[in-house]
Amino acid sequence: MTNKNYLERVENKLDEFLPNSGALADSMRYSVLDCGKRFRPTLTYTIADMFEERLEHADSSACAVELIHAYSLIHDDLPAMDDDDIRHSKPACHIRFGESQAILTGDALQALSFEIIANDNNIDPNIRIKCIQQLTHASFEMAQGQSIDMAIVSSSVDISVLESMHLKKTGALLSCAVKLGAIISKKCSPKDILILEEYSKLVGLAYQIQDDVLDMLVPDNVLGKRQNSDQKKNKPTYPSVLGLDKSQSTYKRFYENSIKSIEKLSVNANQLIELTNQLQSRRF
Repeated sequence: MTNKNYLERVENKLDEFLPNSGALADSMRYSVLDCGKRFRPTLTYTIADMFEERLEHADSSACAVELIHAYSLIHDDLPAMDDDDIRHSKPACHIRFGESQAILTGDALQALSFEIIANDNNIDPNIRIKCIQQLTHASFEMAQGQSIDMAIVSSSVDISVLESMHLKKTGALLSCAVKLGAIISKKCSPKDILILEEYSKLVGLAYQIQDDVLDMLVPDNVLGKRQNSDQKKNKPTYPSVLGLDKSQSTYKRFYENSIKSIEKLSVNANQLIELTNQLQSRRF
């Protein structure tokens, strides 16, 4: 299948899983539907497809990882956190619905993500448990990464601190999306899983460094959020530590190495390579 097919599939499935009535449902649907790149669920579907797994077995994991991502953005945008007012080119959840409702919306999306996997009768209960374990671990790592991010505002840090933060804040959920696709795929061997773990680590770092660069170069209307928001908050980023040019070459090198890392997979990796190349050329 193509990325377009995955995008259509996850959008339809998210629509099915989200509640339809009530104030909380309104804010949940506003924050999830018809917005975002859907990169994480696309990763899950791509891995499952590569290993010839039925996509209905990947639906709950793909949606769950996207709901966790959506919840994290809602909470990150809150005044007590990053204090951003625009997300996906529209008012952030707390601007549209108020802070208390935004907090509850994030809480509800997080809970729903685990419920979706737990209730998925298309996959074996043991597989469901493994998927929930991965999602739980990634969610905790993501929170740790955000905590580091908040703690180092206005501080001078070296690259090792930024890398550790990015591996948790962004990389953990990207890695989870890959691992979920592998867990549900019967043909994915332990060796394949190790290769995919290395791939996801490299892509996670590349993705976040690229975000740091795009934050400086791309205008609001393309980026979907405020340009230079990190710089205005005095947050350490790869460009602020390494400079813009070196940051660009660094994330490109990580993408190149991620592609090299999957050459020894037991299946044809062209689909994943194509997705990785698309990521490298993104503008938001």
